[in-house]
Parts: sequence; structure tokens; C-alpha cells
Amino acid sequence: MPSEPVSDPGFVAVPLAHGLDPSLEEWEKAAAGVLRTSRRLAEDAPDSDVWSVLSTTTLDGISITPLGTAALESPEPGLPGQAPFTRGSAATHDFDGWDNRAWFADPDGERTAADVSTDLENGINSLWLSLGTGGTPIDALATILEPVLVDLAAVCLDAPHQPIAAAEALAAVLRAKNVKPAPGTTLGIDPIGASLRGVGSTDLDIVAQAASIAQDVGTRAVTVDATAAHDAGASDAQELAYSLAAGVTYLRLLVDAGIAVDTAAELIDFRYAATDQQFPTIAKLRAARRLWNRVLDLSGVPSPTGQLQHAVTSRPMMSRYDPYVNMLRTTVAAFAAGVGGASAVTVLPFDEPLGLPEAFGRRIARNTSSLLIGESHIGTVTDAAGGAHAVERLTDDLARVAWALFGEIDAADDAASAMDLVRAGIAESVAARGLLIARRKMPLTGVSEFPNLHEEMPERRPYAEGRPEIFRYGHEFEQMRDARSATPVFLATMGSVAQYTARASFAVNLLAAGGVDTVAAGPADDVAAVLAAYDNSPVVCLCGPDPLYDLWGADLVVALREAGARYVVLAGSTDVGADATAAAGLDALAFLRQIKQELTA
Repeated sequence: MPSEPVSDPGFVAVPLAHGLDPSLEEWEKAAAGVLRTSRRLAEDAPDSDVWSVLSTTTLDGISITPLGTAALESPEPGLPGQAPFTRGSAATHDFDGWDNRAWFADPDGERTAADVSTDLENGINSLWLSLGTGGTPIDALATILEPVLVDLAAVCLDAPHQPIAAAEALAAVLRAKNVKPAPGTTLGIDPIGASLRGVGSTDLDIVAQAASIAQDVGTRAVTVDATAAHDAGASDAQELAYSLAAGVTYLRLLVDAGIAVDTAAELIDFRYAATDQQFPTIAKLRAARRLWNRVLDLSGVPSPTGQLQHAVTSRPMMSRYDPYVNMLRTTVAAFAAGVGGASAVTVLPFDEPLGLPEAFGRRIARNTSSLLIGESHIGTVTDAAGGAHAVERLTDDLARVAWALFGEIDAADDAASAMDLVRAGIAESVAARGLLIARRKMPLTGVSEFPNLHEEMPERRPYAEGRPEIFRYGHEFEQMRDARSATPVFLATMGSVAQYTARASFAVNLLAAGGVDTVAAGPADDVAAVLAAYDNSPVVCLCGPDPLYDLWGADLVVALREAGARYVVLAGSTDVGADATAAAGLDALAFLRQIKQELTA
């Protein structure tokens, strides 16, 4: 290595110790230059417009700024591991980083036992077991846990159909082993979540029963599973508000059963979804701890220890088509969950949407957290995002919106009315998100964007009957892919390859997202050349540059109709007499439904 800095007349060296102190005006100018190059900002627009162009608004109406500055005032978040626990429920963790928790739902008890052993031998710290209807048989639990050191590996149950039977089965195992269960072990009782999902026992009386069992064997009793709201399509604030409402209900039930409020609080843990929207996920987990601490403070809990959080990578964000992309989604989600301070993180296998995950999917899932913790050292710093102006502001904004929604739910006349409010709010979010997905402003790689129409889908064994439905974000596109069109669309490509490639690629990807294949004419200098390649398809899409559209696009439309084309589309927005145009921002779902209708008419 050279002993002296290399001289570069185009580079001005600034000692790192001195740092850089660019002004906002300089940042605006630099950002505006990039946006103008990509045509996202007009040449005559002021540089300050970059804030509105780059800001995004969540489904909760919260604006996410592209740059955090000191002007984004937010409350003091406190210290790591201390109230209000925005910055983590504990200053130190029992594990390096977080508890790497695996999920099991195979109806074959022997396979589940083998999977449990494999995962525990290869980096998993705790178990999340779906038992009973829709999962692993309850009577297999003792066999599954026989080799497990349950004083070291927490066991978390999820048995909505037979919650008390599953709780008693776990209690029997703990008594037989005569050990204190590992911290985080929970019976997972959640009748409110079962009600929202529409499956399982909704009897609130089981909460007191579960509490009695839990106190006898030293576990937690109740899991507020906020993924029940997320899986139905809830926004982040709605998921938080739902979790607070359910948590408060359980707290009241436990106190009514004669349990001291501080003891009751220690019987409850929470589960949230982590998505590939990393900053909203980080903010959601931070806000959740702050809000629950506020609830406990108002409830008279003298020294709350903070919310115990289990984060699960989002099921709705995952796709059945091009499932390998799910590895990228879950990696970002796991990163956000870890940075957000989750106590435990479950990375769902990439093949989860297809059926029961196999060995490769399980391996990738458990190794995701292991790599983030062991090689990327994500868990080394508690609340790594803390102090960042944008994150603190987003955390505060989300907490305030969620608290207001919680107030509305808690003020409802009765439980049924409260649940109606929750469902109504979720329906609004589903509609709003659906429009973003339809217009591809919320792109789903491999589904609404860059689909591989000819991919070979991996096959997986089906889940046991009785599992709740999951509202996957890309389900409408996937349904159209399921009903793939037998007839392709003819691409009337105009000009040279260089001239038509951009719009032809746009059309190919758009049509493939709906299960429609294409056949291209190839380079064509005039109407006659296109007609010579025309394959009599009932639907034709013109693909070319605007100058050629203006020059002979209208003539081509007329000629194609005379040759038998029933429906003519133009890729772009030029008016040449086509039946429809296709450009960025269109309602892709509505467009694709129309195309498929025309292909089969």
C-alpha cells in the first residue's frame, strides 16, 4: 500500500475527523438532478420539490420523509431497556441478537419431530408449534418434545381449535420433565385472534383456565397474535391498535379472575408481522413497546418489564409464483424485526405459500437469522435505528395514530361492536392497498412485475385442513396466472429492435402478470411488414416509439382490424384510434381482465 495518499486533481480530500456538513440546499440540488435525469421532476421545477416527490404516504396517512433532519421533532425515546421501552424491552438479551424461533405445522408427527431436532441442532433457539386442527396432532407433542431441553428452548403453542387440550399437553410434558420452562414459553391462548380469523375457539372463559395452568407450570398463558389483523389486510397502525385492544381485554379478564395486575401483565406476550417495508416495521415494533408500556402504566402496574415480542415475517407479502423471491422479502423483514428490537424472530420458509415447507426452505429460513446475527452482527447494538430523526418521527407518528384507533375500539359499546370496528378499518386498508397493487405502485416482484410466465413451480405437500385463510397481497394477480390464457397477444412491434424494445418489454411483463403470453412481429419498417407477421390473434398490442405512432400508427390499427384483429391496444398514451392504451399507472388488474375477456370472446 502507498505510504502517502494518492493524488487526484479531481478529488478534494476531507479528513474523516472533520466530517462533512452539507446543507439541505445542496442535498436538494443533488437529489433534484437525479430526479430530472429520470424524468420524475420537471426541468423548471424548484429543487425543493424533491421532498414531495420522494416522500411516501402509508395506508395510515403517515408521511415518510426521504431524509431525516433535526427539524423532525419527536419525543425523547428513553434509554435502551428502560421505560417506555421504545428502545427495547431489555438492555441485554438471553441470546446473541434475538431468539431464532422456528415454526412447525406438519400434520405428520414423526416428520415434525425430525424437523424439530434438525432445527435445534442447526441454530434454532425456540419452537412455535401449530397444534390440533390444521397442524400437528396434539397427542404427538410428548414425542416431539421428548429429546428437547425445554428449560433451554422455549415452546410456544398455537392451537386455536383445541387451546386448552394443547395447554394441558404441554403442562404434562413440563411436569414429567420436572424442569422450569425456558423464558418465553407460552400456552398461546388467543380466542380474540381466533374470532378475527374466523377459526377456532372464541370462548373468553378459556383465558382464566389457561392462566391457572400457566401459573402452575411457570409459563405465559396468552399470546396477543396481531398477525390475525395483519393477515386479514390491516395497516400497521390498525395492527397495533388491535393488539392493544386485545391485550387490554385479556388483562381485564385475568384481573377479574383474581390475578394481580402486575402478575397478569407477565402472563401475556405479543406477536407482530414483519414486512419487507423495513422502516415501517422497525417503527411498528418500537411503537408497540411504547404503547403497551402506556397501557400498563395506566393500569397501575408498578414496574413493567416491557412487552415480550415475537416477530414473524409477513405471510401476506409472500407469493406463490416465483417463490424464491420470498427469500429476499423475508431477509429484509428479519433484518427490520431484529433492528426493531423483537425478542424472537420467525423467518417463514420461502416455500410456505406453496404448502408444507421442505428441508431446503427450513434451512434457508433458520440460516437467515443466523447470518444476520452471526455474520452481519445486526444484534450487536441495541436499537440500532434509535436516534435517527426519520425513525424516531415515524415511530411517534405511528404510535399516535394507533393510540387514537385503540381509543375508538376500546370505547365501543360491546365486544361485537369493537370487532366490527376492527373489521371495517381493515376493509378500508384492503381496498386502498388493492388499488396501489392494481396500479403497480406497490410492485410485487415475480407477480405484478417481472413475472416468469414459463416458470416450473416447485411442488409441496398440502397443509392439514382447518388452517385460516391468508389475504396475500398478490392473490388477484395469482388467480389470473392460475387461469392462464391459451391464446397469446400479438405484439405489433414498430421500427427497429432498439426502437420498440422498451415498450415491448413493458407490454410483455404486463400481460404475463395476468397469465397472457405474447408473440412479437419483430423489426418492421411499415404496415405491410407487421401484417406479414400477424398471426390472426384477436388481440394486438402496438409497441413502438411515439414518432412512428404518429407516422403510421393509425394506418396500422386500421389494417390490423381489417386483417381480423378484434381488440387493439397501444403501449403508450398516443391516440391512434386503438381500443385501449397501456402506460405506467394504469389499473393493471382491470386491463388484464379486459384482455382475457377479449381473448376468449
